[in-house]
Amino acid sequence: MDGGGLTGRQLAAVGAVVRCCAAARIAVWLRGGWAMDFHLGEVTRPHVDVDWYCWRADAERLAALLRERGWRPDPRMPAELQLDLLRDDVELSFAYLDRDAAGRVVVGAGPWAGTPLPDGMLDAPPGRIGRLAAPVISVAAQIEFKELFPVWMPDRPRRPKDAADIARLRTSQPGPAAT
Repeated sequence: MDGGGLTGRQLAAVGAVVRCCAAARIAVWLRGGWAMDFHLGEVTRPHVDVDWYCWRADAERLAALLRERGWRPDPRMPAELQLDLLRDDVELSFAYLDRDAAGRVVVGAGPWAGTPLPDGMLDAPPGRIGRLAAPVISVAAQIEFKELFPVWMPDRPRRPKDAADIARLRTSQPGPAAT
């Protein structure tokens, strides 16, 4: 798309986060548009930022590791809700995960904290764009989140890019999600 522009810098950031987290044994998963692109194996559109999930318990250590690599907190975002970092024009956003008493993966912070997330969300195989592999959330979870976006945020109707993403994701795999 624009290998030397923002897309290229975002892809480089994905690679750096994956390597840093693997070395530190911190689990992360792409979510949002980049999760879809890594599932599909290609960049489908420009992205504003790179959205991730991480365990709430790892957030401080992850923030410290990334600060050592030049990332700084985004002063526009409250750190208690998620970890938002900036480096030049690249934005990283890590939403927090936790587990409830039954061991289910749940939202880790904010007004939805404790809400169960889709079963199997973290069990997807890594996605890949070229030689770069990255952990991604499952396609079923990606579709569910994009469908529920206007329910969770009624003041923000479904965005055209979400409708296009849902269609791409549904046709990308056989079985019930493709219906």
